[in-house]
Amino acid sequence: MEALEIARLCANYADNKKAENITILDLRGLSPVTDFFVICTAGSSPQLRAVRDEIVEMMRIDQRLKPIFSDGTYESQWLIVNFPNVLVHILSPEKREYYALEELWGDAPTLSWEVAVVEAPVVKKASVKKVTAKKASAAKAPAKKAAKKKAS
Repeated sequence: MEALEIARLCANYADNKKAENITILDLRGLSPVTDFFVICTAGSSPQLRAVRDEIVEMMRIDQRLKPIFSDGTYESQWLIVNFPNVLVHILSPEKREYYALEELWGDAPTLSWEVAVVEAPVVKKASVKKVTAKKASAAKAPAKKAAKKKAS
């Protein structure tokens, strides 16, 4: 799997947990340490944990890829998850503003990360509802007939 694909997946998994201001920086040719930064903001310690856990868990389940390491504490308000050639930074708003990684790496291009969401066709949903309605009305009919027989 290519590093850019890993970075985009991590950004999408962070978005699943409502991380904000998600950015991918392309550091190829600028840093000997990594090719991409994924930077996102989480508003609270529980959200920091949730974003980190979602990224680690979904990469493990969907891509069979475990991080090289994960670092940071909830008290520090900055968590890092390292995948091959991708560093994911999950920061509180205050830490993100203070450290300003986008400014520090201002020469790095920002990349798009959104993946198109494919929705199920409406036809299938409607046909399921019709089948359910038919089954419900069919179930009521015998009950009415049984009630009429008892009355006779």
